[in-house]
Amino acid sequence: MGSHDATSGRRGGLGRLLRVVSLGLAVAAVVKELRTPADRRQWHGTVAGVVPYDFRIPTPARVRARLWDPDAAHVIGPHVFGVGWSVNAGRVVALVRQRLAG
Repeated sequence: MGSHDATSGRRGGLGRLLRVVSLGLAVAAVVKELRTPADRRQWHGTVAGVVPYDFRIPTPARVRARLWDPDAAHVIGPHVFGVGWSVNAGRVVALVRQRLAG
């Protein structure tokens, strides 16, 4: 039998909850797009009023803009593909460099 402590059960439950919520948001985003007339579908936007989604094929420019843009105003932004947020590592590095320099 594997080891099991009191905290691992809670973390597992939280992980499952996050996966279910993420899946639910993804389904809601797809349903939202499918309810939009075909000629007006964009396959990116927000669901539940705040959670970003983007189901377009990622481009190198979008990957760079969302994951490595040191000049951006944001540290957290929409995923390149899917539902939710990603960290703009370029902005994080720029902020660390600014802090170390000054």
